Amino acid sequence: MALMNTYNRFPLTLVKGKGSYVWTDAGDKYLDYTAGIATCNLGHVPEYVEEKLSHQLAKLWHCSNLYHIPNQEALARLLVENSCADQVFFCNSGAEANEGAIKLARKYGKAVKGAQAYQVVTFKQSFHGRTLATLSATGQKKIQEGFEPLVDGFSYLEFNDFSAIDKLDPATTAAVLLEVVQGEGGVVPADRKWLQELASYCQINNILLMIDEIQTGMGRTGSLFAYQQYGIEPDVFTLAKGLGSGFPIGALLAKEQVAKYFQPGSHGSTFGGNPLAVTAGLATLEYMLNNRIPEQAKELGNYLAEQLKGLQAKYGCVKEVRGLGLLQGLVVEEKAGEIINAARDRKLLILFAGSNVIRILPPLTTTKEEIQEAVTILDQSFQAVFN
Repeated sequence: MALMNTYNRFPLTLVKGKGSYVWTDAGDKYLDYTAGIATCNLGHVPEYVEEKLSHQLAKLWHCSNLYHIPNQEALARLLVENSCADQVFFCNSGAEANEGAIKLARKYGKAVKGAQAYQVVTFKQSFHGRTLATLSATGQKKIQEGFEPLVDGFSYLEFNDFSAIDKLDPATTAAVLLEVVQGEGGVVPADRKWLQELASYCQINNILLMIDEIQTGMGRTGSLFAYQQYGIEPDVFTLAKGLGSGFPIGALLAKEQVAKYFQPGSHGSTFGGNPLAVTAGLATLEYMLNNRIPEQAKELGNYLAEQLKGLQAKYGCVKEVRGLGLLQGLVVEEKAGEIINAARDRKLLILFAGSNVIRILPPLTTTKEEIQEAVTILDQSFQAVFN
């Protein structure tokens, strides 16, 4: 096999997608409730984005950031108008966006607090990427194993633990980086009061509050960005996944008083924000805003959670239903992998999130009928595994 062995792939070859469904090379149709791991938020091949990309394909693919790119500036303006940020840097992926955030935090810390203030505090069970710096920021040993020595400057506290806030050192800490809902860590939402207290502490002590919105952003949790449901404003936040409807794009967003520490030459990207990527991003965001997709995700997320709680009431092995919007986790006592495989056998695609959590990530454009189809298949899958 010519490909490196870096993925445990499902035994499927997908060749076509539309809306909430994908088809294999054998012609089999599956309800896709992975959405490309929270990436195809408008479903597969959304027509509005397809039309805009097709038009751009005939005009210009790449020119580098040595020149002005109109859709790049338009997408940045639209993101700023709909968030607490003032400025945007575009890159190619979530890991790159988080790398940029880490670099910006170090620039800020040294400029504002001194050379000793370069530490970035993250949280156990977090996930921030697979580059050397972002896996060092990730609070999971299994992600870091084999890549030691890790990049210096990261420490890890307990998520949702009020006492953890007291362990922060204002003199050496440049930033705190966290997910509002830990996705890979098991679909664990932040406690509202805890996050507000953490945000307040950071503000008082000149510590940047940086939110990783790579999985939770772009409407996934029922608001355009998940932080908007918590009554806080981050100094920095990062996007990728759903920003481009499957086209590779990432973004680092910051308030002006932080963004100013990036000057020409301090950061860059050859492909970041190229005409194709930002066209996909602009079309995606326009469609979301014009069609109230985040609000739809909130309503459908509540409906999905109610249906999953019906499974919890029926099966004693289901310990908890948790999540936000259309990022939902089904916590099971055992056999999560067998349940996922049984669902796939019945033409439903779902994912792991940790060893005992089934992660359900529908497109934000899904319907109640499709949700009911998914829950029916899950019910059948539980019966097959436990009977």
